[in-house]
Amino acid sequence: MELQLSENQTFIAQTVRDFAARHITPFRNQWDDEQYLPLEVFRQLGELGLMGVLVPEAYGGSGLGYSEYVTAIVELAVADPSIALSMAAHNSLCTNHILEFGNEAQKQRWLPKLASGEWLGAWGLTEPNTGSDASNMRTVAHRQGDHWVLNGAKNFITHGRSGHVAVVIARTGAVGDSRGMSAFVVERGTPGFAGGKKEDKLGMRLSETAEMVFTDCRVPTENLLGEVGEGFIQSLKVLDGGRISIAALSLGIAQGAYQHSVAYAKEREQFGQPIANFQAIAFKLADMATQIEAARLLTFRAADLKNRRQSVNKESAMAKYLASEVACQVANEAVQIFGGYGYCKDFPVEKYYRDAKLCTIGEGTSEIQKLVISRAILK
Repeated sequence: MELQLSENQTFIAQTVRDFAARHITPFRNQWDDEQYLPLEVFRQLGELGLMGVLVPEAYGGSGLGYSEYVTAIVELAVADPSIALSMAAHNSLCTNHILEFGNEAQKQRWLPKLASGEWLGAWGLTEPNTGSDASNMRTVAHRQGDHWVLNGAKNFITHGRSGHVAVVIARTGAVGDSRGMSAFVVERGTPGFAGGKKEDKLGMRLSETAEMVFTDCRVPTENLLGEVGEGFIQSLKVLDGGRISIAALSLGIAQGAYQHSVAYAKEREQFGQPIANFQAIAFKLADMATQIEAARLLTFRAADLKNRRQSVNKESAMAKYLASEVACQVANEAVQIFGGYGYCKDFPVEKYYRDAKLCTIGEGTSEIQKLVISRAILK
């Protein structure tokens, strides 16, 4: 595995930094306060090729790999984790599900609009009573002629209200049967498909999290992804890649909190000298740097395996588990280093602290990651 950034990665990193400095950083506090989803930013990211990083050029994407994708998420998360979360969910969940399991007509129909940023994607698996226990979902789809009729609700969905198109997993068989669920693409504006409650969250407040509600929602049979009964199996494979996204997001949060902490520790003076000179602070920074480097290695290793189309079930879970926990630890120490200022919104570490926690929950909790890892090493 090559640890040095490639020419593509270096270019992407600098492009994202420049873009964020102009279009994200000046507005992030206002957007965070207002829980405002800046759709125009995602259209601009689409123009840069970042809304279809993994999509082949034939479908309007950038045709790049997971290493470049991870690099983009990390740099976006340094600037604003919420923007990075939305970009990651759009790419790795909705868009990637269609890319991996759609037929040629489906790819031609939806991928160009998603890759360009013209459309924002959503992905619906979680329900009010089925978080980690997704196989017991209650959203159902019944075949009626040349349509499937969906009834039920999904919650905690990124872009649940604002997404232009969603990949939705619904039960087409018995409750608890892993082969009893299927995946459908549902476009916004389809009768019976509506956005529900928008969550008022602790962190990641720019990234919209909301319900999706289906009431006798008729979806054409050609919107079925793959075969009937494959939806849950597809979802597990999609989540393997999604965990790499969350690991990258976590890495960016930790990196951002660390960078601000180093700069502050060099500038802030107490007792006539910079606080970086005190071992209590210097050792915190040493721990932060070491944890970040470990998370970085696991994350890029998983990305490298994904690029080579090898199994990443265990490796992506390891990367996501460690990186998300590191993000929380580093953000917590960053607030401590900033002291009272770290608890105020005038300084960015406060936002990293709030945003980091979601990484240990979304796309599989830390406990679920340990379950995946333990099963992999014990089978």
